[in-house]
Amino acid sequence: MPPSAASIVSSMSNRAATPRPSSYRYKSEKRGMTYNIMLVGQSGLGRRTFLNTLCEREVIPPSEPSSPDTANVADPMKFDTYEVNLEEEGTRISLKVIDAAGFGDGLDNTSCFKQLQDYIEAQFDEVLVEESRIKRNRRYRDHRLHVLIYFIAPTGHSLRELDIELIRRLGEYVNIIPVIGRADSLTVDELAGFKQNVMRDIDFYKLPVYNFCWDESDGDALKENREIMDFIPFSVVTCDEVIDNEFGSVRVRRYPWGTIEIDDESQCDFVLLRYIMLNSHIADLINYTEDVLYENYRTKKLEVGGFAEGEEEDDDEEAETPALSAKKQE
Repeated sequence: MPPSAASIVSSMSNRAATPRPSSYRYKSEKRGMTYNIMLVGQSGLGRRTFLNTLCEREVIPPSEPSSPDTANVADPMKFDTYEVNLEEEGTRISLKVIDAAGFGDGLDNTSCFKQLQDYIEAQFDEVLVEESRIKRNRRYRDHRLHVLIYFIAPTGHSLRELDIELIRRLGEYVNIIPVIGRADSLTVDELAGFKQNVMRDIDFYKLPVYNFCWDESDGDALKENREIMDFIPFSVVTCDEVIDNEFGSVRVRRYPWGTIEIDDESQCDFVLLRYIMLNSHIADLINYTEDVLYENYRTKKLEVGGFAEGEEEDDDEEAETPALSAKKQE
């Protein structure tokens, strides 16, 4: 019988309770962590409520109802940025969230892939420029994405061409964790079958989703990470409502026939996913981004001639970087 999400969280919590003085997490408990995530998925899959539930507060307010006259017109994709300060088990986290609003809502989504790739590369280029300066900015804030949460529509069948293309194009630049949005629309059997179909597609197309087992140096952690891999894609149910019952306040999603407690590991994988993202694996996600993904990008960039024309570093310390210039144009 496979381990439950609750047992995995408990095991990881016990192992991480006393971090080593040399560990990334131990040092971060003293000075705090800078952590950047991106949410990508079609409208209606629960990105807003996911972020609010993840941060346990209202970060994104409910959107205004669209006009009936423009309801059939898809807005172009844009990047909405939110910054939240959290504290998880004594570690301060400066969380920056980029929501790719409008992704996949049009008939032709080709430009969305390029926008996402350009954005991620721009953050790498900022670091590359900063590293090349003779005198670096001590207050420089690293904007590299550490994780991309990709919301898969709960079709009950398999991955769509849109899903395959996004993971294929962005997997070499960012840690992609696939989740099934609005997983409560599927029955227990449908959800289990859909998860199997998604993983079969990931294996068949060799899609580069985040591999929790990338570091094999710690045997205990490796065992836990293999158990976590069995939950991919994570089933996600989120909510805006809190009710009181005999056990205290609980977060629920209400239906005509009853409620779903999103913190109940037997009903969805949200608790496990949140613990992974903001606690047990936050250092792994940051390290993999900096030591593997960024280094691979940096090597390729320098092999083809370094900075592209117009990206040379200015002697003036106040000169804006190409990525900052691109941000202003956005």
